[in-house]
Amino acid sequence: MIRRNFLKAGLAAGVAAVGAVALGRQGAGAAEGKFPVSRTEAEWKKLLSPDQYAVLRQEATERPFSSPLNDNKKSGIYSCAGCDTAVYSSETKFDSGTGWPSFWAPISDEAVGTTTDYKLIYPRTEVHCATCGGHLGHIFNDGPKPTGKRHCLNGVALKFKQGAAQAS
Repeated sequence: MIRRNFLKAGLAAGVAAVGAVALGRQGAGAAEGKFPVSRTEAEWKKLLSPDQYAVLRQEATERPFSSPLNDNKKSGIYSCAGCDTAVYSSETKFDSGTGWPSFWAPISDEAVGTTTDYKLIYPRTEVHCATCGGHLGHIFNDGPKPTGKRHCLNGVALKFKQGAAQAS
């Protein structure tokens, strides 16, 4: 009897999680019109490459170690590939060994936003561009000091501008 209740509880939790995914933020496109930069899905598809569209607008994840930005050691600013908003600085970039560009903090608290993502059943913190809502990646609590955070980003969602590492 205990085993049956355990299985029922597990099934109920799974159904609840799937429901949360279905009712939650269904992608940056679902938030169309709620950000300073807003475009139709047709406009996004025309503006972005297929890989950029999949990540920024449909919350896909690029393959690890596939982005040249992962190994980039140059000083500069990382901006959203969807709207060109400065989101991260090379000053907070570090090698996490995960295969994705990683940062311990955004360029400013206003540059990015977060939501809770239940796609893997357990909650994760999704990070998105505060200007266009584009999905950038996820934030984990295993980063270096001073924040202890790892902003694990999709390189295809970013553009790099070499130069001063501070936002202007």
